[in-house]
Amino acid sequence: MSRDFPKISVVTPSFNQSEFLERTIKSVLDQGYPNLEYIIIDGGSTDGSVDIIRKYQSQLAYWVSESDNGQSHAINKGLRRATGDWVAWQNSDDIYYPGVFSNLAHVAGKNPGTKLIVGNMMLIDPNDRILRDIRYVRPSHKAMLVEGMLLANQATFWHRDVHQEIGWMDEDLHFSFDYEWFLRLTKCYEGVHVNRFWGALRLHGEAKLCKWPEKSALEHTTVRLCYGPELPLWEAGLYRAYRLAQLVANGEMRYVIRGILRRLKGKQGYDSY
Repeated sequence: MSRDFPKISVVTPSFNQSEFLERTIKSVLDQGYPNLEYIIIDGGSTDGSVDIIRKYQSQLAYWVSESDNGQSHAINKGLRRATGDWVAWQNSDDIYYPGVFSNLAHVAGKNPGTKLIVGNMMLIDPNDRILRDIRYVRPSHKAMLVEGMLLANQATFWHRDVHQEIGWMDEDLHFSFDYEWFLRLTKCYEGVHVNRFWGALRLHGEAKLCKWPEKSALEHTTVRLCYGPELPLWEAGLYRAYRLAQLVANGEMRYVIRGILRRLKGKQGYDSY
């Protein structure tokens, strides 16, 4: 089984997300993947989340509900328990799309030695309606320093043994720990991009990105500056141009034009493309 279906471990950190949690859980379990290890780390929810988790506990490898030090701490707790060949975390308000795990296994088999595999993602609203598509290319460390998050945990998996070299999430970070983690990861490993939609990020009023945009932006900038000064404008422009050229090569000209027009209107981040 391990050759055709490498073991996949998914960690879901959760805290008072009962409105969306069951949809997240089902998006993992309904994959029907035969070699799955699913771990839920709940931070002591009081909104009925624990009842939802108990409903599925027979299909979970491990779960706990106890106080923790935030999302990055919860993810680390889960990842340290994970035993899969490939690992990821999926937030308790986000989802995977059907067939993702089988697709990951296929791509991993076609790319022996790769440590990082990235798909595309959607932005969705609280009712699962699609707001917009987010399309990526093969991740690059310097491109991420220039443009920020050019991949997303909602559609990204990595080989578990990378933690032996680069460690775990920075638990001192609460908004941009994912950005810092993927900067470390892409600095050490080249990734593979799969031009399919693997997951969705849900935008809603209680999401950290929506609730504390200023704090999130400040921590993001602090993380980026830890990796050195900004690149010269000409070099930054080259990385942007290369990414856009890759998108065009993938047949995404309309997507590129849409992004350029949105940026001309002053939209950035998830508002740009």
